Amino acid sequence: METRRWRDLDWAIIGSVAVLLVIGGMALHSATLNAVAGNGLPLRPVFDRQLIYITVGLVVMVMMMLFDYRLLSSLARPLYIGMVLLLAAVLVIGRVSEGARSWIAIGERTFQPSELSKLVLILALAAYWQRYADRGGSWLAQLGSLLIAAVPMALVFVQPDLGTALVMASIWLVMAWGAGMRPSQLMLLFVMAVPLGWVAWHYVLDTYQQVRLSTFYYLLTNPAAVDFNAAYNVIQSLNAISSGGLTGAGLTRGLFSQGNYVPVQHTDFIFAVVGEELGFIGGLVLIIFLAILLWQTLTVAGKARDQFGRMIALGIFGMLFSHTVINLGMNMSLLPVTGLPLPFVSAGGSFMVMTLAGIGLLQSVQLRHRQIAF
Repeated sequence: METRRWRDLDWAIIGSVAVLLVIGGMALHSATLNAVAGNGLPLRPVFDRQLIYITVGLVVMVMMMLFDYRLLSSLARPLYIGMVLLLAAVLVIGRVSEGARSWIAIGERTFQPSELSKLVLILALAAYWQRYADRGGSWLAQLGSLLIAAVPMALVFVQPDLGTALVMASIWLVMAWGAGMRPSQLMLLFVMAVPLGWVAWHYVLDTYQQVRLSTFYYLLTNPAAVDFNAAYNVIQSLNAISSGGLTGAGLTRGLFSQGNYVPVQHTDFIFAVVGEELGFIGGLVLIIFLAILLWQTLTVAGKARDQFGRMIALGIFGMLFSHTVINLGMNMSLLPVTGLPLPFVSAGGSFMVMTLAGIGLLQSVQLRHRQIAF
């Protein structure tokens, strides 16, 4: 009989998540202390709700940890179909917030199905690559996996939610590469990206998305030509981070953070609060623990006992990596603003619960990477 010992958990992952939750809690407490939303209402209740979401997420994480991930292989197809139907339903009955129809109302609360869809996509692709483990580098297998990812990506993109669609694309790319994608296939993707990007710019992207991309371009090439209003978020984020210096102004003492200068500083621009109030050292500690978490995720993938578990771990890596890089990049004007939260730090109920569920799934793979007997 297969049993498990708690010592076989990846405690580096547990410790990293705990540190990130603490840093995120401190930053969110400060970010919502005096801030108000666009409608003038105080953001303080966001912090109180986030504590509930973290608690629920930790419970879900433990449940996923105890659950045998291998049982999900046979459920991947119905979960995928259900996820596609749910994403389609969002376009019809979803609630519009911040310009996107991405939420479904459940009583007084809202749920963002696109967050759940990232985990379901990982399971669907992992089950697919389990069947094609011996021919992962074939063109047919790679095309099939791309089609699986393309359907939810398209449904999320038209909400419109470009950021989450990019995360799904990153998940697919990491998993496809891990399954055996050839360099020639990767090169073809880059070649195809040029005409597809042109078509997307002229016929797919909304005006505000074009503005964000062009603003990023001018910030890099000709800052004097940048429209201040269009670049306001990024400019204030850079001001906040640069004002933090080495050790920061101290929690709840940041001029920009407490003066309500940085928009959506409790979600997209939470790193600006960390940089201003905890300084370079605080920001570096945050990045170090994110890096440890990502490295350990790859370690779990390397130790997985089967292809299904390995691909799950790689998919979770792709999800965490893309969220981390894009969020930090847009806070420091290294990438365009796409509205993605920072794992375990930004406010957001659906995102927090689903990300902690992903950690639980990752630990389930870790716990079962070998036969263990008392």
